[in-house]
Amino acid sequence: MRIGVLMGGDSSERNVSLKSGLAIVNACRELGYKVIEFDSKEGIDSFSEEIKRVNLVFNALHGGDGENGTISSKLNNLGVKYTGSNKEASVICINKHVSKEIVKKNNYLTPDWVILNKDENDPDISNLSFPLVVKPNSEGSTIGLSIIQNESEVMEAIKLAKNYDDNVLIESFIKGREITVGIIDGKSYPIVEIIPSHEIYDYECKYTKGLTDYICPAEIEEKTSKTIQKIALEIHKLLKCRHYSRVDFRLDEDDKPWFLEINTHPGMTETSLLPKSASASGLDFNSLVNKIINKAL
Repeated sequence: MRIGVLMGGDSSERNVSLKSGLAIVNACRELGYKVIEFDSKEGIDSFSEEIKRVNLVFNALHGGDGENGTISSKLNNLGVKYTGSNKEASVICINKHVSKEIVKKNNYLTPDWVILNKDENDPDISNLSFPLVVKPNSEGSTIGLSIIQNESEVMEAIKLAKNYDDNVLIESFIKGREITVGIIDGKSYPIVEIIPSHEIYDYECKYTKGLTDYICPAEIEEKTSKTIQKIALEIHKLLKCRHYSRVDFRLDEDDKPWFLEINTHPGMTETSLLPKSASASGLDFNSLVNKIINKAL
């Protein structure tokens, strides 16, 4: 069995993708697969003939073309099977505004928000109350994100976010706990609570050892946990994701979960959130990788 691991790419999350990719490569080799590594920094056209000779591509790209439907569309055209969501789900899920619209329309809680499009610089935030979260509409890893306390900070936060995306999402900040739910092969896994040392779970906290505490399973009353896991799985299906995903929430002071976003290609290092969730239910990293491969095949 030949597994191609697609990683790197040219998005702002390149370094994270390389770490995920190498962890997946090592797991695949330990599982006995023949592995070919592909770095798509220059796109996949340069190795399209070689990639057609693998049995499956494990898509370990984060952000950019790897997660916005471009790569999945190209792999479809090449007739190559791959892990993760297809083009349709990828286009929806990378767009925070669109995924929030769908979730809200289906009566799930998500913080109030406005979207600031490419040529707009003066948002109408009169229906929102501070503090606010300002972030690029289609970025991950908390890149370009700010939490602002008053109107004087709005323009600077928008300017930062626009360094990474033409479109900017501005949403109400939900006071409470940061939690995430892993979905693997149609099943919700234990909830992870994230307790960063900074005000927010920013890039540094995510990728620097010791800056964040993780509790899994999260210390949440059992009935509430099951409700959150049920909602996460329903959102995963609603947004037409496949194989695996990670659904991020804020849990407010009344234990109500507010949907923030869904990640169709969550981090896959051994210390990433999805593997932590899998591990808490007895699924080690190699078994997790193998489960995703078998589902995709």
